[in-house]
Amino acid sequence: MDSEIRDFIFFTESDKITNEKLYNLWRTTKSTERINIICEYILKSWKVDSISNLEKRNLKNQISFFSIKLKQARRSHAYFVRKYANWLKLVFERKYFSEEDLEASSSPVAGHPSKAFEECSFKVQKRKAKKLLEDKTPEEILLAAELAVRAEGKRGTANLFKELSNASPERATKIKKARISIENKVEPMQPERPRTKLLINGKFIESSSATWIPIRNPATNEVVSQCPETTPEERELAVAAAAEAFKSWEKTSVLFRQQIMFRLQQKIKENMKELAKSVTLENGKTLSDAEGSVMRGLQVVEHACSIASLMQGETSANIAKDMDTYSYRVPLGVCAGIAPFNFPAMIPLWMFPMALTTGNTFIMKPSEQDPGACMLLAQMAIDCGVPDGVLNVIHGTKPAVDFICTNPSIRAISFVGSDHVGQHIYELGCANGKRVQSNMGAKNHGVVLSDANKEMTLNQLVGAAFGAAGQRCMALSTAVFVGEAQKWIPDLVERAKKLKVNSGDQPGTDICPLINKAAKERCEKLIQSGINQGAKCILDGRGIKVPGYEKGNFVGPTILTNVTPSMECYHEEIFGPVLLVLNADTLDEATEIINKNRYGNGTAIFTNSGAAARRFTDRVDCGQIGINVPIPVPVPMFSFTGNRGSFRGDLNFYGKAGVQFYTQWKTVTSLWRAEDATDKTAQVSFPRMS
Repeated sequence: MDSEIRDFIFFTESDKITNEKLYNLWRTTKSTERINIICEYILKSWKVDSISNLEKRNLKNQISFFSIKLKQARRSHAYFVRKYANWLKLVFERKYFSEEDLEASSSPVAGHPSKAFEECSFKVQKRKAKKLLEDKTPEEILLAAELAVRAEGKRGTANLFKELSNASPERATKIKKARISIENKVEPMQPERPRTKLLINGKFIESSSATWIPIRNPATNEVVSQCPETTPEERELAVAAAAEAFKSWEKTSVLFRQQIMFRLQQKIKENMKELAKSVTLENGKTLSDAEGSVMRGLQVVEHACSIASLMQGETSANIAKDMDTYSYRVPLGVCAGIAPFNFPAMIPLWMFPMALTTGNTFIMKPSEQDPGACMLLAQMAIDCGVPDGVLNVIHGTKPAVDFICTNPSIRAISFVGSDHVGQHIYELGCANGKRVQSNMGAKNHGVVLSDANKEMTLNQLVGAAFGAAGQRCMALSTAVFVGEAQKWIPDLVERAKKLKVNSGDQPGTDICPLINKAAKERCEKLIQSGINQGAKCILDGRGIKVPGYEKGNFVGPTILTNVTPSMECYHEEIFGPVLLVLNADTLDEATEIINKNRYGNGTAIFTNSGAAARRFTDRVDCGQIGINVPIPVPVPMFSFTGNRGSFRGDLNFYGKAGVQFYTQWKTVTSLWRAEDATDKTAQVSFPRMS
């Protein structure tokens, strides 16, 4: 701790409040509140209760820079906070000012050799810095560079050194060395990042958790916000709020719930671009892809707007003499959803709109890697009239997941994500008596016949394999070329080469970054595994560098041929921009390859033969099949029907199956006979249906 605050000396040895305590206070409070509390501690330690009293004391040798600034300000704490908040943060967070520098300064900048900052703004004043530094020594420029890196990272020094290095060869060499030294050793200053809220009982609150998960922009790996590991107490509060809200929510009319969905679908349309920007920032998708994914989620909301007809029951009158039987659907109670990182807006929209309109209350747990879009949707739902406690949002990793799977008040769980987690949720949830629908991994094959439309087929393969950097559960990650169609592979490579890899917010981007470094490393490892086992890499996207985004998690389009079903890269879901190519002599051989794979999410065939398409759809064992459609995700009036190793449970997402998942039947049999009012004899035999 001493080393961290060695250049920040406020007090003499006799002071009761130590620098260490003050530093700890700085680290554990926030923003303006942080400054206010520190000011109070400073005044308390100086045994004064106002700034005016400070002027009566001889502070020259007892306190340093900030006491002088307090005296000069001659105003309230609010003025001090407003004027020097950034400066105080700069000094606390970094260690490059000596006490002499501080005491010599009559303003936050004037006494410092570089004069690179004005009023300690966190943005480098580029033109002013250049002018001020032209006559400075390399040592002084080094200090300026340090300030620049702390404020803006390497871009800061790039701006400062752009023209200065042209002065003379000797000077240029010294400056270059200084720049390299600074960029390698100095960490950029990290301003405090926004914290993702919880939604509990209608209120957005900050978690009291001590564990905060950094949320990074995949294109830069910069931390853009933080997500809490929700505490056990907060999880319990969310469930309690949902359970209490269910008592009244289940009794609201289906038309009332339907009207909320009408308002929500309009709200989403109005805020489509804001949602897309959030997805791109935290997930990395291109803006167009992000907007498209929100649109697919919106379609489920629109489907929920017809819930009044979807909830209709069944009736049989006079099933026996004077006896009627009718069945109707009722909600389950408290339900929960666990969403993946790859569709941070679409998948929550698969879940909570159907759950709420069928009369349930809901606890949503978005991915801790990109919860921002889900929180925007939650705010929209509240704005559209969802009552307190009906929709709640918690955050976290395995502890939050296990809580959902084991809490006795939660009746059903919806999950989309990886195999390992999905199997765990299915087993643990079922063991605790819950209804579970678990969409998991996939290895989707596209079968290419030689009679297919070549241009259309190649375009479809490239788009479905590499879009969203392959991070889709319905990505077409494997192509099986049948017979003469194998001659198309070189043309496929040429199309893939034309794809532009860049940050998702940049115009013209085709392939965005992967979600994190671990995903990138895993993708590259599986590519190498395929090569080691005999596959041929005819297009290698590893090691790609995107100018301006050198720290991004980028992998370019990659194509492996000579792949066999025994290879690790084939039987594992890569979840990256990698297309595996297999060859088959006949359609039946291609179908057999698909059926032997453990996954059954989706598949596609590209052909102009109706007979071949029909033979394929009859014999292939996958839940969703596209004919000249590479990603056959059904529209919401149908259901998402992945099967085999891609799904656990027996009721799928949205459509009729979605309504069935979130409801249960209640059947009433009634008997109204006039003679019952006068009959004196009890019937003890089994009733006859007559």
